[in-house]
Amino acid sequence: MKIFYWLGARFDTALLIQAGLMVVVQMFVLQIALANRPPTDFPSSASMPFAPARANRRPYEFWQWRSIRPYWLFLAYLFIALCVLQAVFGSFTTYVTILGYVALAVEATLPIPQIISNEKNRSVKGFRLSVLANWLLGDVMKMTFFFLSETSIPWSFKLCGFVSLD
Repeated sequence: MKIFYWLGARFDTALLIQAGLMVVVQMFVLQIALANRPPTDFPSSASMPFAPARANRRPYEFWQWRSIRPYWLFLAYLFIALCVLQAVFGSFTTYVTILGYVALAVEATLPIPQIISNEKNRSVKGFRLSVLANWLLGDVMKMTFFFLSETSIPWSFKLCGFVSLD
């Protein structure tokens, strides 16, 4: 979504490159995760990714599919939908602004599932301090870039950056 946001907002090129790299890395990580998930008869646990959580079923088993194909189909449909929306509404400032805030809000709230999992388990077992330190350091560096950059950085980046620091 952030890449499509760039098409309408033309923010700093470094942020566009970062968004593109993140798409590639996240697709690579998804492929690894899908290739290495536990078998379907593996015991369920709420703290294990891809485990069939019986008590916490999502509508349409969203992002808990047993087959690999639905993950890639969902991403393809999302890409197609974003292309169509860009073609139809891409010249409207309101659409571009909403797309930017949605894209950046999703990015800013990515830690929420980890926080919920830790709260449910009443533990941070397995969560490395180095991950938290790098997470915070990255957010501080990102906010520094947003506010000290000599190029134009939309306020949506700055606002959603504050949310991710919380």
